[in-house]
Amino acid sequence: MQFAPLRLGKVEIGMPAVQAALSGYSDLAMRTVAREHGAPYALNEVVLDELVLQKGKLQRRILSVPEHDHPVGGQLMGSEPHTFGRAAREMVDAGYDVVDVNFGCPVNKVLGRHRGGWLLQAPDIALAMVDAVLQAVAGDVPVTVKMRRGSDDSPAAEARFWTILEGAIARGITAATVHPRTVAQKYVGPSRWPFLAKVKAHVGAFPILGSGDLFSAFDVLAMLRETNVDGVTVARGCIGNPFVFGQIRELLAGRPALRPTMAMVRAALARHWQLAVPFYGDARRALPHARMHAIKYGQYHRDPLWARERLVTMRGPETWDPLVDEVFADRFDDGRARELTAADAIVPALQSCSE
Repeated sequence: MQFAPLRLGKVEIGMPAVQAALSGYSDLAMRTVAREHGAPYALNEVVLDELVLQKGKLQRRILSVPEHDHPVGGQLMGSEPHTFGRAAREMVDAGYDVVDVNFGCPVNKVLGRHRGGWLLQAPDIALAMVDAVLQAVAGDVPVTVKMRRGSDDSPAAEARFWTILEGAIARGITAATVHPRTVAQKYVGPSRWPFLAKVKAHVGAFPILGSGDLFSAFDVLAMLRETNVDGVTVARGCIGNPFVFGQIRELLAGRPALRPTMAMVRAALARHWQLAVPFYGDARRALPHARMHAIKYGQYHRDPLWARERLVTMRGPETWDPLVDEVFADRFDDGRARELTAADAIVPALQSCSE
């Protein structure tokens, strides 16, 4: 089955599978490694509008978009339209290719501040946020939105979902990503893919990207086939697994996808570390971020629990190379990349604004 190349307005994406915005994870290092393994487009970590506007090191990091990090989407979260619009403009001026509006984060502290998924309860405010971004961006880049299928399972919540989606489309957004769990569900229970098919049938040619329960390349192709969405955003399934994008490309081309060897895992982590150190300023600051990723790469070890137990002991930059070399040593495989199977998919335990 053939799938059309993905396009977001004037931004050509290509392969219809991209890296999602991952709170606490999708920094420049992760995005770059994902691109080098086949991701055609990536989104930054979701950021608060007020942090984009607050002068300092964090603002400079958020607004740093090097030449090799394109196309890149900047995902914003906030609660006040005026501030939201100003932050969107800052991201465009910094070089982001797309501005993505987060109406999906289900984390309690976010909901308590009337951000993210809370806005699905308030169509007037949500659409005012969309208006503010569209006016500030002024057509310079595409504007997209990220939504869950409602605040809860009630008919009133679903009605509000349609009000926001249809209103945002009428105002001029370029595409929408839909995660078919409710905000109340968080990450409990299956993602309702039939709802994605319903959304796509409802909006016709308007681009819809699907999200939720994409833990392997096989899941990606299944969602594309079963729901008719125009593309997918891989979230938890690509943490510690940039290889998934190359695997998707192989399956789309009708070729078998391969599971990475220990040598390939070491190379990916070495590249991640090489990128993380200058991004965070020094090795000491980079270590907590890189360690989180290294632990996730442990899913490819034949003994993932042991790998995790060893990797969590990283305490200083000097421990990075020895532990990575120990855990992902060649002795744990035969050096040959074997064919990937659906059984290789691992569901990560992650509770953040990642889908």
